[in-house]
Parts: sequence; C-alpha cells; structure tokens
Amino acid sequence: MKKALVWLRRDLRLYDNAALHHALTQHDQVWLTFIFDEDILAPLRTEDLDENGLKHDRRVDFIWQGLQQIDQELRHQGGGLIVQVGKPTQCIPKIAQALGVDTVLTNHDYEPSAIERDASVEASLNQLNIGFETFKDQVIFEKKEILTNSNTVFSIFTPYKNNWLKSLKESDIAAYDCSAKRGQYAQIPQALQTTFPSLESMGFTPTGIETYLPPGSEGGQHFLEDFLHRIDNYQIGRDFPAIKGVSYLSTHLRFGMLSIRGLVREAHRRMLAGSMGATIWLSELIWRDFYFMILANHPRLASGASFKPDYDNIEWESGAHAQKLFKAWCEGKTGYPLVDAAMHQLNQSGYMHNRLRMVVASFLTKDLGIDWRWGETYFAKHLNDFELSSNNGGWQWASSSGCDAQPYFRIFNPVTQSQKFDPEGKFIRRYLPQLEKLSKKSIHAPWEAGHIELEAAGVLLGRDYPLPIINHDEARKKTLVRYSVVKKISPEDPKI
Repeated sequence: MKKALVWLRRDLRLYDNAALHHALTQHDQVWLTFIFDEDILAPLRTEDLDENGLKHDRRVDFIWQGLQQIDQELRHQGGGLIVQVGKPTQCIPKIAQALGVDTVLTNHDYEPSAIERDASVEASLNQLNIGFETFKDQVIFEKKEILTNSNTVFSIFTPYKNNWLKSLKESDIAAYDCSAKRGQYAQIPQALQTTFPSLESMGFTPTGIETYLPPGSEGGQHFLEDFLHRIDNYQIGRDFPAIKGVSYLSTHLRFGMLSIRGLVREAHRRMLAGSMGATIWLSELIWRDFYFMILANHPRLASGASFKPDYDNIEWESGAHAQKLFKAWCEGKTGYPLVDAAMHQLNQSGYMHNRLRMVVASFLTKDLGIDWRWGETYFAKHLNDFELSSNNGGWQWASSSGCDAQPYFRIFNPVTQSQKFDPEGKFIRRYLPQLEKLSKKSIHAPWEAGHIELEAAGVLLGRDYPLPIINHDEARKKTLVRYSVVKKISPEDPKI
C-alpha cells in the first residue's frame, strides 16, 4: 500500500488543499500532522507573561482551536491529527519513518527561513528513502509566473495586476477535490498516539479570541457568507473603520482556514457581473499575491533591507527620545485620537483596520521620524493576521522605501484623515471613551477645543488624554529634509 504524510503548516483545512488532494489521489493511506515549531514559539514566550508564567498569544490559541476542529473531523473518518511540539526538521522525519510512508507532502512556503527549513527536512527524508513533494496552494500565481514583456519581475502593482488578470484561467482557481475514500485516513499507530497538547503545556494561555474571531474553516466560512452580503459596497465601506465595511477574513486566510482559490472565484465571478465592490476586493487579493511574489524574488527584504537601497541612507530618530516617541505610539498615547484609537484596537484585539494601518504607519515614520522596521516588528508581534510579505510590503509602502510605494512627500495628516474617515468620531469614542463627550468637531483634535467644552466633557489634557507629542506641520517639514538624502531635490521645492 502507498502511504503518505501530509504536513500542514499555513493550510489548516481539509478541503481544496493542494497537498492533501495529491496525497489522497496517489496514496492508499494518508496521515496528517502539524508541528508547533519551537523556533517560532520560543521567542513568543519571553515577555508579557501572566501571573502563572504563561504567554497570552492570540495566534497560537487560534491555530490550536483550528487544529482541534481538524482532528475531530479526521476522527469521524477513522483517522486523527498527529500534533507535536518541537523542531519540524527533527519531528517530520521521525514521524514519517514511524509511519512507514513513501512520501511527505506539503504546500509551498515563501519565507527564506521556511525555505531553509524545508530543504533540511527534504535532505533528512531523502536519507530515509522517503520522498518530499511541495505544491502551490496559498497564492494564485507565485514566484516568476507573472512576468513583464521582457521576462523580468514586476515591481509596480498596476501592470502586475493587469497581467495577473489577463493570465487567469479557470484552472488556476478550480478547487482541489479532497474527498477521502472510506478508511483512507489511517488510524494513528499506538507509538504516535499522544494527548493533544494543551495550550498550557506549550507555555500559553487561552485568550478568548474565539468570542470575536471563530477559528477554523467553519468560522471562516461563516465570516465569508456574512461578507458576501456586503461585498457590493466594499469599495465605499472599506475606508471607514466605524462601520462593518471590510471582510474580516484576513486571519482565516493567513492560516489557510479559507482557500485563496475560493475567495478569488467569488470575487472574480462577481466582478464579471459588474460588482465594483468585488472588483476592488479582488484587487486587494492580487496585492497579496504581489507581495508574496516580491518576497520570493527579493529574499533580502526578510532581513530588513529596503526594496529601494537608497532609502537605507535615511537617518531616523534615535536614542532615548526616539524610544519615548515609539513607546507613546505603541501605547496609543500620541495625542492624536485616530492614531491612538487604532493602536488601542490593535493592542486589545490583534486586529487593525486597513485604512488605519496606513495612517499609523505614516504617523510613525513621517511624523515621529521612527524607522519603519520598528513598526514592522511591533505589528509582527501583535497582528492576528501577521504575514511577513504583506506586513513588510505595507510598511515599506508607507515609508516610501518599498516597491510601488507612496511618494516620500505624501504624508498623511492624522487630523484630516480622522475627519474624513471617522467624521462622527464613532471609532474614536469606541476606543478612547475618555473623549466620548467631545463634539464631532473637537474629537479629532482635542487640543483645539475650548476650555469650556473640555471641562464640560470632563477632559483635562495631559491628565485624561495626552497633549500631542509632535506638531504635524513641523514634523512634515522635518520629514522632507530627512528624505532629501534619497531624492536629489530640495525640500523647499514648490512642486512638493
């Protein structure tokens, strides 16, 4: 009998899964495994521990709950999920050997460290005469599949998107059949039957994330169905954080609890039917492919390099003053309500609205003059949907150092952004209740409110809410000087 082991990583679903499809169509017996990677877990356990010495990490909890769903579904079909904690380079060969499989199948990962890990696993398996096969699964087009007319890699999004759409065929987004025959999901041998590791045994604690972000394919499908009722208005609602305008699917997509092919099929079908909302949403999904492609072809970005090398010459703020500014940004104490509300949303839930990600990133880099890498690292630590390629791409876009980034002289004004995208101040009031009683005019810039209004609202600036830590107009002028090292142009140029 041909036997296979499917190694789940960021494809936590039992449907439309490329590696699982190939395992089920080519092998008589199939097992599935997931390894909680110690190389990833260990750094997470180093700070912010509770009174029991356990780490509060929403992503680990979210994955853990999703895996339990998979395990239960497999058990209904006679199998089960093999879950271990350790180093995949050691665990995968041992599990494969113990099962006596012919092949280990998994889906592509594009991060440099993951590519190195997979090469090590493959080498170990080869020594055991066990095959190792990987498949494209988390993107529609990868690596060098979409190229310019001169066969070079794109660095500008719009022509990439146009070529992406032109290249798309039905087969690119067709679902993989993952139907298993009776008994094909094999029982876990006694030697590998271990208790499903608890969060506490791994050094983590329940976070309650399931109360607002139901895990697994079931949770993802529920969110998708809800979004499809609203998708036609996506192009309008997506910019306003106080309303339910976005899909909220990013975390399920990040961990593969939803299939990218299924999402693109829905978006593309509705786009062809004339939905502007679906057209814009599809463009966002293509941005995701774009950033995966950029990272795959420019792996140096994973080590903190700017896509545009000249931008590494920028002199960012440093020393104790920079640390103080950064701390205020992290804690949502900058004195700019939209920025602070956004940071509170992130810190409390692990989520931040996409418009606000751009606002806070611009504020950190171009108002406070802080290195974009500091913000990238903070987001990587706190975002439920953290994805290296998109996070890096987004921060480099905001700081103007990336491919197809906003111009260096485009600097978001945090007050006008607030007035435009949270006009009633509803989002701000939700996360900064101390400002709740301010008028919809004053809530965007409390320091401009009169003493009478502040007193009536029970707000004493500097006590109940901080005064601005920076003057935006002065910061803008300073930023233009800071960026002049990469643009042979005077900051006083009237074209700016």
